[in-house]
Amino acid sequence: MLKFVDIAAKRPDKREAKERRADWGEVYRDFAAERAGEQASRCSQCGVPFCQIHCPVQNNIPDWLMLTAAGRLQEAYEVSSATNNFPEICGRICPQDLLCEGNCVIEKGFDSVTIGAVERYITDTAFENGWVKPASPARERPESIGIIGAGPGGLAAAEMLRRQGYQVHVYDRYDRVGGLLIYGIPNFKLDKKIIQRRAQLLIDGGVKFHLNFEVGRDASLSELRARHEAILIATGAYKSRDIKVPGVGLKNIHMAMDYLTASNRKGLGDTVPRFEDGGLNAEGKNIVVIGGGDTAMDCVRTAIRQNAKSVTCLYRRDRVNMPGSLQEVTHAEEEGVNFAWLSAPEAFVGDSAVEGVRAVHIHLGVADASGRQSPQPIAGSSHTHAADIAIKALGFDPEDLPTLFDAPELDVTRWGTVKVDWNSMMTNLDGVFAAGDIVRGASLVVLAIGDGRDAAAAIHRYIGARAVPLEEAI
Repeated sequence: MLKFVDIAAKRPDKREAKERRADWGEVYRDFAAERAGEQASRCSQCGVPFCQIHCPVQNNIPDWLMLTAAGRLQEAYEVSSATNNFPEICGRICPQDLLCEGNCVIEKGFDSVTIGAVERYITDTAFENGWVKPASPARERPESIGIIGAGPGGLAAAEMLRRQGYQVHVYDRYDRVGGLLIYGIPNFKLDKKIIQRRAQLLIDGGVKFHLNFEVGRDASLSELRARHEAILIATGAYKSRDIKVPGVGLKNIHMAMDYLTASNRKGLGDTVPRFEDGGLNAEGKNIVVIGGGDTAMDCVRTAIRQNAKSVTCLYRRDRVNMPGSLQEVTHAEEEGVNFAWLSAPEAFVGDSAVEGVRAVHIHLGVADASGRQSPQPIAGSSHTHAADIAIKALGFDPEDLPTLFDAPELDVTRWGTVKVDWNSMMTNLDGVFAAGDIVRGASLVVLAIGDGRDAAAAIHRYIGARAVPLEEAI
């Protein structure tokens, strides 16, 4: 260890942008075994591991880096998977530059340890060697748990509860397991085979999935409560935020999730009419994406791979103030995306279909209460970007669950998120818990995984307390 003074930081080899544009493969190639161990040996094994502190699931990063450097990869995988249900996913899509790597103590002057790449390597190696096994509880429990949502939070909770022996049933509105992971994230960031592999492990471990199932349509929340000892709501936040400007009702203006879902379904072999008729297909078209987060980056980079004529990202702040990962911005720039910094949309122009996005230049003024500079339009700076398709990637809000679930008794916050007691993860309804984006608002996959694990532990405590007779509890 401590080789950061002699060995430079190096990620796995990055594929050339020209090559990446032509397919849907991942940006980085796999680590060679000796390279992974070499990079892991750069860890300083510091007394206060800020990488671990700033990891939402508190991964024991220095420990599995040390084991990787020593060539003890099976042990490294066991340590890594002890705190994270899906390390191979987080190793690919976590914004490490904002979390673990961004807080590495050797970052200044030496560059941080390439934690994400090593994490991905460890678990990919574990799968190749058959070290990853489905849940195999020591004993089966009679209690049944219902989980609403097959995204990262729901899947993490399902695995943890199944390990305890509970009979776990997961309900999801989509036809495949994975939620945002399967339909919202493109293959060049997360290959769908990785999600399908995890889903199969859960099935092999005894988790039962009920797909194409909508709570409120196929069963109300109260009906599900009658079927199970406890319920976990982990639906995520998928309601796209809109923008109110003239022309927003023109044809070929789409929400980001509609566009990404169509592309991912096409890649999975589905027939997608709105893709086939060109409405959600960027090929040969001028594309304008409005937004600056990771979802916007997914959209612009997807359009590049669909052979768009031009791709422009319209964002009202500058590069430094992008809310998403700067690494994603760099990849997009390499692949040919044009960034119109400090530009905000004023209107969509066209007759029946969009032909352009009129924008105004922005000046960043005095910082607001959050510490971010407030965008101020510059008078007389209007300009128009040609657009055959415009995509709104403005973030997500939770859906109206009390109405959707036919459960007006379910308490929500003024933002529409489900209200929980953070100590117990329980809602105002006895035995009904909630976790992930539906509680905290649209956020990171790794935070949803951590919430799912915490909710599973809370449900286990709840079931245990119910099982103890009152006189014994006293």
